[in-house]
Amino acid sequence: MSKRPVPYETTLHVRDHCLCLHTQRAARLLARRFDEALRPAGLTNQQFSLLMALNRPAPPAIGVVAALLGMDRTSLTAALKPLERRGLVDIGIAAGDRRTRLLMLTAEGEAVLEQAVPIWRETHGQIEGAMAPGEPDRVREGLRAMA
Repeated sequence: MSKRPVPYETTLHVRDHCLCLHTQRAARLLARRFDEALRPAGLTNQQFSLLMALNRPAPPAIGVVAALLGMDRTSLTAALKPLERRGLVDIGIAAGDRRTRLLMLTAEGEAVLEQAVPIWRETHGQIEGAMAPGEPDRVREGLRAMA
């Protein structure tokens, strides 16, 4: 067997220290938990976050929502399609600039969001409740610092 160009010890170091790996793993586990919890509302965690991003007094432009969610516009557009097909979201054109797309919750989208919020609150409360006092705020602070 030939000697590997990157020693196994390096693999172990990356496994134990890589912020990206640890963040991605935690994000996947949290997303699965919220996906399961939100299933009765007919939403995935990503769809819930997207609908929440649209829950504001005035319809936001697609670029604003993409920035908030840390997505590129193309990925956001793809994520919007199933919500639009279900009648939860409308995509309109801005009056002052026909190139700007505005995203709006429909009445049905608002109803689904209203059903999903208590589920999110309960699940989120369980997760935070399992953490040490102050830890949720420290995690959020650390994640904001990395972003």
